[in-house]
Amino acid sequence: MSCFSCFKCHSKNCDVGVDNGDYPIAVICHYLYSSLWVVFKSKVYFYEKVIKLHRFLFFHGIFLGFRVFSDATSEDLSRGKCVALSNQRANVARSFTFRELAASTQNFKAANLIGEGGFGGVYKGRLESGKLVAVKKLNLHGSQGNQEFIVEVLMLSLLRHSNLVTLIGYCTDGDQRLLVYEYMPLGSLENLLFDLEPHQEPLDWQTRLKIAGGAARGIEYLHCKANPPVIYRDLKSSNILLDRDFNPKLSDFGLAKLGPVGDHTHVSTRVMGTYGYCAPDYAMSGKLTIKSDIYSFGVVLLELITGRKAIDMTKKTGEQNLVSWSRPFLKDRKRFVQLADPLLQDRFPARCMHHAVAIIAMCLQEQANFRPLIGDVVVALEYLASQADFSENRKVSHSSSSKNDTDHIYPAR
Repeated sequence: MSCFSCFKCHSKNCDVGVDNGDYPIAVICHYLYSSLWVVFKSKVYFYEKVIKLHRFLFFHGIFLGFRVFSDATSEDLSRGKCVALSNQRANVARSFTFRELAASTQNFKAANLIGEGGFGGVYKGRLESGKLVAVKKLNLHGSQGNQEFIVEVLMLSLLRHSNLVTLIGYCTDGDQRLLVYEYMPLGSLENLLFDLEPHQEPLDWQTRLKIAGGAARGIEYLHCKANPPVIYRDLKSSNILLDRDFNPKLSDFGLAKLGPVGDHTHVSTRVMGTYGYCAPDYAMSGKLTIKSDIYSFGVVLLELITGRKAIDMTKKTGEQNLVSWSRPFLKDRKRFVQLADPLLQDRFPARCMHHAVAIIAMCLQEQANFRPLIGDVVVALEYLASQADFSENRKVSHSSSSKNDTDHIYPAR
């Protein structure tokens, strides 16, 4: 039974059928392999690494986003037929020269720096065509290595969805590692929640629900429409980018992993991710499942509701870890409203707030099997968004509505 049966989810089977695409996977993998082999060209261990890269691309490419071999006949396989991802044209990334990307960013001018982290910097650029892009210049000694670089190119070349960032291209000149994405003018959710400029308005309730719903649909695509499923493994507010209409797109797929297939319940792997977002069961055992992403999504939704960071060392002891701090509130329905971000100024429908916090509580269950499927979360959030819009319209039309109405806007404290 669905965890959100009251929202009437009509699609219990998350796995959808896929049609033959425009590009056979073997062609895509060969293209990526032949383009990316130069990553290791200047290394002493060139031969060994290229062999590993070839194996990596072969196994990931054959299986990622496609039906497993059991769905294809031996005759199909002998003829080299492959079942492609969904019915969409694959996004074959373009190979750029370092000179092209240096020119597009004005030689990586500091004024064009729009983001920075352990991996390196992200710069705003403009291609010769006039198209605005974001160029991620990886630090040679940063946290994102060659394998993460390859995984990201491969994943975003094979996966396409309106809530996943589009990879335009990459550069592997010499030791340089650069990735070129579509430009997202509003930056990351992290910035809009925690680093507002003085002139910026805080996100309102409807926009927060819109962002949560879009991010959930991106995860649903990875979990349900790729076969085997793809586990994102690094869902956090800094990896959710926003276009000018506040439509969210998931970015940074360097840690993504293929999910379990057949009778397997998990993938055993080295624990990776970001402290504060990582599911406790995965952190302790190294057993990765799609429910690991559900926990991370619960943390992001909690950030959206509270306006607090997942980890904030500026807070006093006991409040630095958002999930730990929120546990007493999540267990007491009467205290749900106390989780609300003060910047919302109590402008949210009461019923929607209670349902949103209930979703968070379910996503943050310590035992993975008690967490909901992402399809149920999507249905629940879409329902809440529709109710929030309805309540907003009612507030405009009936400003004198009863204070006892369950859909009223909370009065100021």
